[in-house]
Amino acid sequence: MKGNSLLRCQLFPLVAAISLVSTSLLPTLAQADDSVLTIKLENDGMASSDDGHFTSGFELNWAFEPEAKSWTQHLATAIPDSIIGNADMAAFRLVHQIYTPNNIEERALIEDDRPYAGIVYGGLSLYEDVPMGNWRQATDLHLDIGLVGPSSLADSIQREVHRITDSDRPNGWDNQLGDEAIVNATMRRQWWHSSPFLGKQFAHGPSVSAALGNLYTYASAGYSVRWGDEAPGIPTLTPNPGSRHYMTGKEGWQWYLFASVDGYYMAQNLTLDGNTFRDSHSVDRKEWVGDVSAGLALAWEDWQVTYAAVQRSREFDGQEEQDKFGALTLSKRF
Repeated sequence: MKGNSLLRCQLFPLVAAISLVSTSLLPTLAQADDSVLTIKLENDGMASSDDGHFTSGFELNWAFEPEAKSWTQHLATAIPDSIIGNADMAAFRLVHQIYTPNNIEERALIEDDRPYAGIVYGGLSLYEDVPMGNWRQATDLHLDIGLVGPSSLADSIQREVHRITDSDRPNGWDNQLGDEAIVNATMRRQWWHSSPFLGKQFAHGPSVSAALGNLYTYASAGYSVRWGDEAPGIPTLTPNPGSRHYMTGKEGWQWYLFASVDGYYMAQNLTLDGNTFRDSHSVDRKEWVGDVSAGLALAWEDWQVTYAAVQRSREFDGQEEQDKFGALTLSKRF
């Protein structure tokens, strides 16, 4: 009972912060058209039996079509046209993530495995689609602000979830990264070519992206394919920020299959490199990392559910196996 009371006390500031952010956004959301609320859960247990490394992620995403006079549209038009011209869609995001070594029952520092880290941040996303002959250019621009460290409450959240599910008790959180503010900007550009195939639409195309900040600094390139009903894109998965992947039709059943391969040059990954301005646990990060993902999206009327499985190459020296995790998203259009 004492532990539950302590958890409630620790969670109160986070709940209060979420309520404050939500209240401040109500005027903007009330004026938004074609909005979509999405909840995304990422967890290694959805794709493997492991319980370590990127162990869980939660994202609450509200995407909407901004009005011409909204501050989000003014922000988009103030950015150079070579990056983004205007915002066809915008989104607010709240994200929480937990990273641990594989052996969470060990109390002592595990020097050759990744650090314990909890991350919480809020983000703004701007999206633009531009027709280019037979191709369509989709641009995503993201700004994220938050923190890593004990104030994320990741240790309390994981302990309570594992207590409820009767899982292994995580004992090593005393070794987690210290509190540090994070600021990150990410840009992603995808080109899509779509054509009819077997009664559905087959879309494919390359993508490039770059991130700059103390959470992630990277450059990446990839290629994606999608077959089924029309959609503006496919789900993007950590470390890429949120995406537009809901289908455009509004009646009856809809679906699509998708797959993607991405390669990253990682110049900074706070969850592996450790704290920027203080001593902390760290491991030797690999500069080149690759992802392969695939999944299925199903929709009925205004509801959509999407599942994706990801396999990621080794991210640091001494990592014994490649990581696998799954992502489940539920979206409701308003």
